[in-house]
Amino acid sequence: MKIRDRVLEVYPDNISTDRIVPTRLVTDVTPEKLAVIAMKDVDEQFHEKLKNGKIIVAGKNFGYASSREYAPLALKAAGVKAVIAKSFARIFFRNSINIGLPILECDGADKIKVNDEVEIDLAKGEITDVTTNKKFTFAALPDFLLEWMTEGGMVEYLEKHK
Repeated sequence: MKIRDRVLEVYPDNISTDRIVPTRLVTDVTPEKLAVIAMKDVDEQFHEKLKNGKIIVAGKNFGYASSREYAPLALKAAGVKAVIAKSFARIFFRNSINIGLPILECDGADKIKVNDEVEIDLAKGEITDVTTNKKFTFAALPDFLLEWMTEGGMVEYLEKHK
């Protein structure tokens, strides 16, 4: 599975789930309602930037704090195709994988810039910054997780393969 799009923004270290989905704004946990409030406390221009790209790049410890699945769900529902970061909180990482949001831990994330076009090969564990022609690696997803990604997440996969 490959994903190709532009980087909408490069965010700093330590973006918490409470900033990805501000709890004070959660009135409904449907994907559509979560999408509207995604990243409001991190980047007021987030939804406008989605018009130019659908890939987020971040520093270390992206998605730390609460274990709610709302944060990755909000990003996916808003249209984010993938998140590339130096590191993720483990529960955020797992929740993202479960819902089919590609989440990639990459040491070279800090070399990818806003508006760069990137191509991600989930099977090979490779990111190509098409703009700069640089390549970066991440731990390739095992086959069963690639299947989850293709189906849209764990629940969708299990529903289809009952």
